Amino acid sequence: MLSRFSILADPMIVVLLTATLLAIVVPAAGEARGIAQAISNIAIFLLFLVNGMRIARGEIAKGLANWRFFLPLFAWVFGAMPLIGFGLSSAASNVLPPLVALGFLFLGALPSTIQSATSYTSLAGGNVALSVVGAALINIAGVFITAPLFALLAGSEAADIGTETILRIGVILILPFMIGQAVQGWTIDWLKERKSDVAWLDRVVIGIAVYVAFSGAVEQGLGQMFTLLGWASLIGLIIVYLIAASGGAWLTGGLLNIAREDRIAFLFAGAQKSVAIGAPLAAILFAPDVAGFVIAPLLLYHLLQLVIAAPLANHLAKLTP
Repeated sequence: MLSRFSILADPMIVVLLTATLLAIVVPAAGEARGIAQAISNIAIFLLFLVNGMRIARGEIAKGLANWRFFLPLFAWVFGAMPLIGFGLSSAASNVLPPLVALGFLFLGALPSTIQSATSYTSLAGGNVALSVVGAALINIAGVFITAPLFALLAGSEAADIGTETILRIGVILILPFMIGQAVQGWTIDWLKERKSDVAWLDRVVIGIAVYVAFSGAVEQGLGQMFTLLGWASLIGLIIVYLIAASGGAWLTGGLLNIAREDRIAFLFAGAQKSVAIGAPLAAILFAPDVAGFVIAPLLLYHLLQLVIAAPLANHLAKLTP
């Protein structure tokens, strides 16, 4: 029987693989691409509306009060991780297509993923409540921070965050989230009763965004740009990133001298990257023929982070007194 936390049992992996294969076999091209992009934008708007409805304002206030945990986590996710991504992006530019190398920088600027971070924190015997609040706060901050941070590190030539892009982020991401926060008093209990349905909304929206992004990349010859050496280099660099992210987050928690349960929460909230923010944001920031290249490192990172997270969590659980 597959473990509940096995990568093979994770529906998100099935969705990502299905969307990628569908883009390879039947890419959205010509007029169909415009229609697919419009559907993707509407779906992303709906997703962030629901996100605003389900993240309780009380949890946000509670997390902000625990500044000794939250501020270092914030600095790690939006400080150390982008700098590691910057270094790996420079290294990748020697062996990978430029846009794929740029994807390491985009990956570094992204916030944490809530669901798997909290799941593995629970499995490892960590502070689940702190993980939920910390990852939620990081995700909210990521909506505002990731795009300008990426533009700052990538340079104006690679990421032109002009008025039109800012407006699209505001309309498609920030506006629905704020509306959701405003009406959550009437909706949060209703959403809690339909938790599994909401989880599938996340997956479907991300799948649509990935499909649209990879359709453009396939048309631009993504498959022909990678040699065996290129694939090996991409996988190797992602493994290096995972080791640096997980090891650095764990060591940082130790240097902060926080309780072991909190340190476990810091590890998973600090090292797990979010395709739930990354795929929709890439669909807004980049043209369809560019986005698929940029999110390639993110999708591989998401896959491999699940590969190492389960055995790591089990190991920590065994060591927890």
